[in-house]
Amino acid sequence: MREENLFKRRKTRQIHIGGVAVGGDAPISVQSMTKTDTRDTRATLNQVKTLENWGCEMVRLAVPDEEAVESLHKIRKEAKIPVIADIHFDYRLALEVLKKGIDGLRINPGNIGSPKKVEQVVKEAKGSGTPIRIGVNSGSLEKDLLQKFGGATPEALVESALGHVRLLEDLDFDLIKISLKASDVFRTLKAHRLMAEKVDYPFHIGITEAGGLVSGSVKSSVGLTLLLQEGLGDTVRVSLTAPPEQEIRVAYLILSHLGLRFRGINLISCPVCGRCEVDFFRLFSEIEKRLAHIREPLNVAVMGCVVNGPGEAKEADIGVACGRGVGVFFKKGKLYRRVKEEEIVPQFVEEVERLIEEKKSASSRS
Repeated sequence: MREENLFKRRKTRQIHIGGVAVGGDAPISVQSMTKTDTRDTRATLNQVKTLENWGCEMVRLAVPDEEAVESLHKIRKEAKIPVIADIHFDYRLALEVLKKGIDGLRINPGNIGSPKKVEQVVKEAKGSGTPIRIGVNSGSLEKDLLQKFGGATPEALVESALGHVRLLEDLDFDLIKISLKASDVFRTLKAHRLMAEKVDYPFHIGITEAGGLVSGSVKSSVGLTLLLQEGLGDTVRVSLTAPPEQEIRVAYLILSHLGLRFRGINLISCPVCGRCEVDFFRLFSEIEKRLAHIREPLNVAVMGCVVNGPGEAKEADIGVACGRGVGVFFKKGKLYRRVKEEEIVPQFVEEVERLIEEKKSASSRS
């Protein structure tokens, strides 16, 4: 059974990135970043479409030069989700994307240029009503703050962010989202705790440069859980050295297991032991892959044997437990069908898809 969310969200003001509300009482949103060369319009748009299919709600694109600005403009016209421009070092690029139209702008004020250049960007964003994410990263802090605090400490991250928040506020701009990112969990957590005491702007959270699919997922899970249980997060990105759709998948799994968002299949599976008499790893991998497209929440159990399978997964909506050369299907712990091993994957996937259609039909009638 799914428990109600027990975490109390930090109260923040609300902004909108395109049609997505961020902060306030809006659901925690999930975003990612394309990993293609933005100047390759077709490849980047294809990746955006893939992310859309996986449930990405906002996508950020790197904009290194004017060619990327032109490509970004074309991509945004075809994208179904809000597009955010990621600008570093050249404030003129930020001005260009704002003039052409963009849903959100991410800048690191520490490397975008002088206060005067930042001011030009902010005035343009204010005129178009475009939110700005102040992105402070431990790897690109101002030199004077590194010297003052003896490194990229949580206090240094917060002072950097506050300085730029005040600059924007002095220009009468408050469409602000803040991110404070480090590659370690506790520095990130402490920085957000400190920042939450000083401002009520929404937070974009994540552990930056977290690592590969396995190590990065673990680190991100730990970090995001600690932040979210204290209500310190309004939109999330899981940063992985992996295809961006994996970032979306992991983000939803984290939110789902914390009771904050539910999307897609919740797979319950056994770790496998000596009782297993089928090629379980292959079966599980194929089932997982073939159910990855499903967006509707559903508890699905895939178990390696019939000894504890149905019992351990009794709360699953649907499941399969494997015996010698066979698979036994069950719903809510009750057995109802037996198939040969070679039929397990196609038949089970078909049963899952049928159950989803039944749920949709019942929901539409109610």
